[in-house]
Formats: sequence, C-alpha cells, structure tokens
Amino acid sequence: MRVAVFTEPHRGADYDDQLRFARLVEAGGFDGFFRADHYQAMGDEPGLPGPTDAWLTLAALARETSRIRLGTLVTSATFRLPGPLAVMVAQVDRMSGGRVELGIGAGWYEREHTSYGIPFPPVGERFDRLAEQLEIVTGLWRTPVGETYSYTGDHYRLVDAPALPKPAQRPGPPVIVGGRGPKRTPELAARYADEYNMPFKSVEETAAAFERVREASDRTGRTGSGRAPLVLSAGVVVAIGRTDAEARRRAAPLHVKSALPPEDPVVGSPAQLVDRLGEFAAIGATRVHLRLIELDDLDHLELIAGEVLPQLDGTR
Repeated sequence: MRVAVFTEPHRGADYDDQLRFARLVEAGGFDGFFRADHYQAMGDEPGLPGPTDAWLTLAALARETSRIRLGTLVTSATFRLPGPLAVMVAQVDRMSGGRVELGIGAGWYEREHTSYGIPFPPVGERFDRLAEQLEIVTGLWRTPVGETYSYTGDHYRLVDAPALPKPAQRPGPPVIVGGRGPKRTPELAARYADEYNMPFKSVEETAAAFERVREASDRTGRTGSGRAPLVLSAGVVVAIGRTDAEARRRAAPLHVKSALPPEDPVVGSPAQLVDRLGEFAAIGATRVHLRLIELDDLDHLELIAGEVLPQLDGTR
C-alpha cells in the first residue's frame, strides 16, 4: 500500500505553509504530496491569505523536494487549455526529475468559476471537454521528437503543434482520473488514465466504483491489450489523535458547512486508520491519498508517519 498525502490549500495556506508540509511528508516516508486545484474556499471563511495556483506551487516544490511524488487531485479541465496544460505539466515533471502526476477532472465548483470569470458550461459539455483534454495532453506527450501533433474536436483544435517539451517520464506523467460518477468517469479512466481514484467514500461505495472501472476496462478493450491495469486508489479523510479529544478536535472542521458532498472520514486512533486502510487493500486499492485538513497541524502528519506507516507494507 502506497500512502500519499492530499491537501486543500484553498482552505487557507500560503506557499511557505505548503513547503513546510511537503518537506515533512518527504521526511516522514510518505509516497507523495498532492494538492487540490481550487481558487476559492468552499465555506463561509475566506481561506486567508487566499488561493495559490496548483501548478505554480508544484513547480516550486519540485525544486525543494527530491523523492516524493507531486501532483493534483484534481486539476479542473475548465481552468486551462489542454495545449498549455501539457506544456506546464511536462515542464514541472522535468523540474522534478520525473516525479509528477496529473490528476484531472471535469470541474464542479461553480462558485469559483463565477468569482473569477471562468466559463462553466453544463456538466455534459464539461465531460466532453475533459475527454478531449485527456486525448490532447496524452497525445502531445506521446508524439515523437521531431514530429508534430494535430487534433480536431468539438471544443479544441490543434494544428502542427511541436509537442514540446517532453516530460521526463515517458510516454508521460501518470494520469489520474477520479470521481463518483457511475458512467463517464469509469470509461475515461479506462481509456486514458494510469490510476482511478475514488474520493472519500465508504469502503462499500469504493468497492462498487472499483468494479465499475474494471467493467469499463473490459468494455473498452483495455483488459488484454497489453496496457498496465489501472492502479486503484482511495481517498480517505483523516482526523486521528492520541486521545479521543485530540481526534475530535481535528475533526471539528468537518462539521463546518461546505459545498463538498458527504464523506466517510476516519476519526479516532491510529489503529482505526490502519484497520480502514486494510479494508481498502482488501478490495483492491494499492494506493491511498490521506486528506489532512489543516496544513499547519504538523503533529498530525508526524503521528501518522510514526504510528501508521510502519504497520503498512510497502510504504517506505
């Protein structure tokens, strides 16, 4: 089981907060540091000092870390055009020495789009755009040096793109597609992704989502094609402590009104988190992304590193 950490800087964190946290993620033996791609907090609090751009931040962290994987869960396809996004991620991958992963989704939080003047088309169109972005980004990365890439779709058109720079990882950084959607999400994951992530739901709901992705892999021809099977991962909201009171204190932000859908957090002891991760492993998850709520709570991270990771195989 590989254990990465997922953070939400839009709740309130500047670059220095994220750097401090990422360095401790690396020192603690975790697999990676992933962050949300949002431009606005989702509750009533403003999330001071304000948002930090996901890929600007990851570019800086790429030069300040040496081992951990770095990526987004997930980049919104509404925020960036696919050609520049491919350039951006390839550059950060080179800056990191080949440690970047691109999590990408259709986008869902309308409020931040309205706030910053970002178009927010209907959900069907957003998924259509996501599908085209996945085709374009991976196509640009796969194009051999010296050749050009062209694409014509309903929403994007590229003509003789030089398809440079190439990422350090070939044919490209791992792509993560995740979400709770029962139809298009599994198919997009099967066609384009290296990892499917089910975010922050129960073991039972996650098992059902994994089965939908396996069926999509069979249906789209991925199974038996020679391509590697999808990595199956689970997102887990975590608020643990050495005492019940400490765990409840860490869980308090979960009770604040938010635009996020209902989740299934682990609130309790390190042993309870170990048990939950074992349940996810039993249904086929080989990676988990632990969502830690407060970026300034370094003790929480150290507790997991010291009392959870040593009980899991393959984390160090």
